Amino acid sequence: MARNKFPGGMGNMNNMMKQVQKMQADMQKVQAEVQEREVEATAGGGAVTAVATGKKEIVSIKINPEVVDEDDVEMLEDLVLAAVNEALRKAEEMVSAEMAKITGGMNLPGMF
Repeated sequence: MARNKFPGGMGNMNNMMKQVQKMQADMQKVQAEVQEREVEATAGGGAVTAVATGKKEIVSIKINPEVVDEDDVEMLEDLVLAAVNEALRKAEEMVSAEMAKITGGMNLPGMF
């Protein structure tokens, strides 16, 4: 008598494949949605604000004119850098959180 390699038979395997296909479709939908979402980060107590999309693209930077000091350009550069890096970190976090809702927290390399 031949033993089935798949407990529960092929029906179980087909059901699992359907679930995987649905997860993939859901992930593609969420990826498209989060690419359009924006996150905002500030530095220097709101002196510099950067906005990034889920595509990890910076779409705007706002600088409070009060922090513009021609004698201290380096400080302004640092604030811009901090705001941009924080916006990109938040974008990555947002994408990961949305994907985790679909994957149940499984880390699926290359999926997002």
